[in-house]
Formats: sequence, structure tokens, C-alpha cells
Amino acid sequence: MRLKWILVILCLLALSPSLVGLVFSLIVNPIVSAELRNNPNGEEAREAMLLTFEDRTLPVNYLKEGNKVYIGVDGRWWRAFAGKGIPVSMLIIGETYKGFGELAPDDPIYIKNVFSRLRPTTPDWLPSWLHAQLVVINLDST
Repeated sequence: MRLKWILVILCLLALSPSLVGLVFSLIVNPIVSAELRNNPNGEEAREAMLLTFEDRTLPVNYLKEGNKVYIGVDGRWWRAFAGKGIPVSMLIIGETYKGFGELAPDDPIYIKNVFSRLRPTTPDWLPSWLHAQLVVINLDST
């Protein structure tokens, strides 16, 4: 009986990235997106923004410092920012911003420094393959 439960748990863990992605895209993201649009002064809006790029809109945690916005991308969609980067728009605390997002330079010290402020509670013991990709968005000056 114990072996059966171990196998069930292992199967669920193997399916978990797909299952988690599905749950987020169908349930969590629409709820958070509505909250960010309808309650721009709420608690959620202090930590998350709506990011729109390539006809996709996702709620993401962010760190805004001066004319830069930093996001950590946990899914595969970071690839949209590889190479030359892409234009984006953001809804941050009820205000719309435009900018250009690209992957952070390959500088581990810089990336660690930004993540220490963006995600200060991320445990140090996580394996490197679980680390998010850092995207840097330079805000338009207009």
C-alpha cells in the first residue's frame, strides 16, 4: 500500500510543472489580473503588475527602481526576451508604462544583487535549475 502512494506522489510530481502551469493560466492569473485592474491601490498591486508583451498579459512580481523595472521569469516565456529583447507595456499601481525588456546581462553578481531585492525570501538552497531568469525593462522616457 505504501509503495502505491509513493508511485502516485512521484507521478504527480512528474506532472506538476504542466499541472501548475495549467492551474496558473486558467485560474490564478485571471483572478490576480482582475484584482490588479480593479483595485490598483490594493495589497496585491504593491507587489505585482500586469505585463503585456507579444499579445500576452501576465501578472508578475516586480521591482521598480528609477527608470528600470525588474522581473523574475520562472516559466519558459523568458525566451521572448532573449536576443534583442522586445517592447512591453505594464500596469503598475494603476499607471500604464511602456518600455523595452531584455534578459539581464550574464553577470551573476548583478543578477544576485537584483534578486536579493526583487525576491528577498527565496531560499539559497534551491537548485540552480529552479532559478528564475532576470528580465530588465528600461522604461520609455516619454
